[in-house]
Amino acid sequence: MATEGGGKEMNEIKTQFTTREGLYKLLPHSEYSRPNRVPFNSQGSNPVRVSFVNLNDQSGNGDRLCFNVGRELYFYIYKGVRKAADLSKPIDKRIYKGTQPTCHDFNHLTATAESVSLLVGFSAGQVQLIDPIKKETSKLFNEEVSEDNLECTHQESCYFLA
Repeated sequence: MATEGGGKEMNEIKTQFTTREGLYKLLPHSEYSRPNRVPFNSQGSNPVRVSFVNLNDQSGNGDRLCFNVGRELYFYIYKGVRKAADLSKPIDKRIYKGTQPTCHDFNHLTATAESVSLLVGFSAGQVQLIDPIKKETSKLFNEEVSEDNLECTHQESCYFLA
């Protein structure tokens, strides 16, 4: 940290840091998005997915956040990067037994402060439409899972229902 004449510390943005595991560097966007990067292999692991929606309410707290961890799906008020969400008070929390959520996305066109549609894709191929504000489960698509089912892994695969 650099200091000014009066002893005040100025915040500087770091582009790299070292840990005992190695050196971590901030990659420029051009290098990060190049096509020959080695893709993340998610076999055996369950990546966390995050979805955001703005409900356009008048209070200024219209942003909502949804994320999954393992078999659990959480829905919170999002207050921005400077303030952390209160993780002890989710608006909605769902725990799934037979399958786990692998992707999800909001319908931004119909989202209001009273209701929001969230599509959730599951590891067994089902897609469910829920409303985390009203705490309702509306529909389950692809309920009769066939032997050649495919895991719902991308938000784009759920857009056909929106």
